Amino acid sequence: MSATEPEDTGIPGDTDPEFVTLDCSAVLADVWLLLDNECDPGARSRIQGHIDNCPSCLEHYGIERDLKALISRKCGGDEAPAGLRDRLRLEIHKTVVSRTTVVFPDDTTR
Repeated sequence: MSATEPEDTGIPGDTDPEFVTLDCSAVLADVWLLLDNECDPGARSRIQGHIDNCPSCLEHYGIERDLKALISRKCGGDEAPAGLRDRLRLEIHKTVVSRTTVVFPDDTTR
C-alpha cells in the first residue's frame, strides 16, 4: 500500500480523506504504540487494518510482539537485590563529588 493509493480495507474511516493514508514506514514507526495500547481507537483501527493487509508489516509486527512477550516473560516481576538502590546512590554521590572537587597545585589550604 502506498501513501498515494489508498486501499479499501473495510475499516470505517480508512478511506475517509480526513485520515492520513498509512504507508509501511508510518505503521512500523507506530507498532509499539499499538502493542502498548497507547493509541486512540481510530489509530488502532488504521494501523491494525494496514497490518492485516500487508504481509511485510504483519511479519514485523509479529517479531515486535514476540520480542515484547519475551522481555515481559524474562524480565517481568524481577526486583533488584535489597540494598542495590542505596549502593548505587552512594556510588553516584562519590562520583559527583570527586568530579566536582578541583584542587589546584598551588592550593596550600587543602
